[in-house]
Amino acid sequence: MKKHVIFKISGHPSNVGEITVSRVLPNPFTHHIGHFVFLDYIAPFARKHKMVVNKNMAHPHRGIATLTYILNGEAEHFDSRGNHATIYSGGVQWMKSGNGIIHNEIVNADSKTDGLLNHGFQFWVNLPAKHKKENPDYMAVQANELPLLALDNNAGFLKVILGEFSGHTSQIPTYARQYLYHIRINEGKTFTLPAEDGLEYAVFLPQHDTTINDSVYFSGQLIGFDDKKGEIEITNHLATEADILLFGGEKYTEPFVAQGPFVMNTQDEIYQAHADYRSGKYGEIIYR
Repeated sequence: MKKHVIFKISGHPSNVGEITVSRVLPNPFTHHIGHFVFLDYIAPFARKHKMVVNKNMAHPHRGIATLTYILNGEAEHFDSRGNHATIYSGGVQWMKSGNGIIHNEIVNADSKTDGLLNHGFQFWVNLPAKHKKENPDYMAVQANELPLLALDNNAGFLKVILGEFSGHTSQIPTYARQYLYHIRINEGKTFTLPAEDGLEYAVFLPQHDTTINDSVYFSGQLIGFDDKKGEIEITNHLATEADILLFGGEKYTEPFVAQGPFVMNTQDEIYQAHADYRSGKYGEIIYR
């Protein structure tokens, strides 16, 4: 039985520095999919010059893990724990903010391939309460370090960004049953994903109209499903490859409050997160 779609929605534009993004999650239908509480989509755009570090873009986080996935381009990361790295097309930056960190990201065209486009996503993953108290951590994972599986019948590929699929597990840490897959469906092909009972699932379509469970959905849409066992059938009727992001996992069952860059379990913890940031407890970034 095919899973039931319970909502579909397009993101709304939001300015992040010089970049206009599409804010897809949260939205009027839901504040989270599994432990994912935030998704910004950076549609393809050309960068004519390499960006220099803008120190005014540095900002704090607490209580979440941020995950930046770059389809095209590169992203350079700095933070107040001394981490500094650059990922390139197809790579991921993961940062557990834990009990507080300041970071800065700069997005540019991929200097390794002379690419002209920047194209990517940023997710926030809500940490369970006990992990919000832990020290921050950071990981830069390049494209060739992520599991990439060929789909049956030459249907395309599935990249495991977060979680596990068919015995292949991403090295990026998780704190519950969570998954994030980049699926590319070849022209005229179909891929069917069996979905477990009780888990939450959503699909985001960055650039291509796609048929999902016999209905056509459009580029830029987020499609949410019920939490019953079933199948998600994805068919590409276009004359080109189609990219899909599929993500979700276990429901987040603890209460939580999201305010600005902080996601905590109570309003008092939000107040404390702001107070600790103002008092300098998150440290400072030393650029190099």
